[in-house]
Amino acid sequence: MPDTHTPIGLSALEARLREDLEWLGLPAQPWVKTHRHGDTELLDVAIVGAGMAGMAAAAELRHLGVRSVLFDQSEPGFEGPWATTARMETLRSPKQLAGPALGLPALTFRAWFQAQFGLPAWQALDKIPRLQWADYLRWYRQVMGLDVRNRQRIASVQPTGEGFVRLRVETPDGQQEHLARHVVLATGRDGMGGPWVPDLALHLPRQYWAHSADGLQDAWFTGKRVAVIGGGASAMDAAGTALEAGAASVDMLVRRRELPRINKGKGAGSPGMTHGYWRLPDAWKWQIREYLNQQQTPPPRGSTLRVARHANARLLLGNALEAVHLDEQGQLQVRTSQANLVYDFIVFATGFRTDFDQRPEFAPFAPYIRRWSERFPLPADKLDSEAAQLPDLGPLFEFLPREPGACPGLERIHCFNYPAALTYGGVSGDIPAISDGAKRIAQGLAGQLFNEDIERHFADMQRYDEPELLGDEWQPGELRDTERRT
Repeated sequence: MPDTHTPIGLSALEARLREDLEWLGLPAQPWVKTHRHGDTELLDVAIVGAGMAGMAAAAELRHLGVRSVLFDQSEPGFEGPWATTARMETLRSPKQLAGPALGLPALTFRAWFQAQFGLPAWQALDKIPRLQWADYLRWYRQVMGLDVRNRQRIASVQPTGEGFVRLRVETPDGQQEHLARHVVLATGRDGMGGPWVPDLALHLPRQYWAHSADGLQDAWFTGKRVAVIGGGASAMDAAGTALEAGAASVDMLVRRRELPRINKGKGAGSPGMTHGYWRLPDAWKWQIREYLNQQQTPPPRGSTLRVARHANARLLLGNALEAVHLDEQGQLQVRTSQANLVYDFIVFATGFRTDFDQRPEFAPFAPYIRRWSERFPLPADKLDSEAAQLPDLGPLFEFLPREPGACPGLERIHCFNYPAALTYGGVSGDIPAISDGAKRIAQGLAGQLFNEDIERHFADMQRYDEPELLGDEWQPGELRDTERRT
């Protein structure tokens, strides 16, 4: 038996991965027909965002013989939040999840970790360290041979109705234009919007507050009285970051009178949910999503203990934020439903919202997108809810128009990020089902690209002339006289 205690090293793991791919006949040979607009060759698929979701989709497309290009505004290796804005110590997902491995054991985080540190280290590991996950994704990009173009910020996504989408891209060398037959938006949790704060924050000088997704800096907290608004995972991460940076005190102001303790979404996780949710009637989708939103997700136990061990931290439950103003001494006077409090800095751990106005690059098509509030008869008190504003998507994660024909080419833009959750469930950004989502969208795009060129593929079929038989396999036999018909 192999010695599982001795790390085999990444080189050996990569050799095994290459062998696995070879045995599976992957990747398929490129087969998609070249399209041109004038002198410009169209990209088969352009993917906006080279984080986990974008890379998983690109890797599966490559397996299917479809070329894709990923555009990301970050520096190489800093795609996604893991090594930039995230402040959790470890991932919240169980370490055993296969994540973006696409069914390949040698592509899992466990394989990557165990190849370097051995089985005992894996068995001793509790949760995956955040920065180690970032290192794993860097390796993933390398071994899958993905075409990632960094420092490329998408300035405009313009459907044309001419069989392609026009992308304007800001690069270090100036603005460039690319034309793609299909565009996948793999832009993460804030994929069609951005961080959300209550209106009262917008009236405060910006140096006195931050959102938990801003990439919290130690200097913002040292020696200060800090308030964190919220009681979820990002709030705990922000509070822990502030305390470890030397904050004089940290209060967590939580509207609820008790923190949720049970992650209902985890209880519903199964292959049945992954493959069945998107087939459910609209009423069931809405009921499930509304229930999960109402129950909320508890912060991880480790993140909570990270804060609780500090004597200068308080968890103030039942304290809904009502008003904030800056006094003449430069102090933040905070009124909650229970108290009047004073702080030097506030972190709003208030989540994200789907808000197209925050994303000018989507302005050419955003006004034409059909929302869930236009798909499904919602209760009157839910018409302005966040879920009601999520996009209604077609079978390939494509945006659908409010009015038929209102935005030609809109169907060539695909939403593979958090706002797809109401239509498809957690397959477009969450670690547990990201491989299933990547396979679903990649297989759909491969089929669509084939169907769009069916005449050319059929002509190739007719021209195909590689013989299976060479004519020398046997000589024709002759009938006996007694066998001949008379």
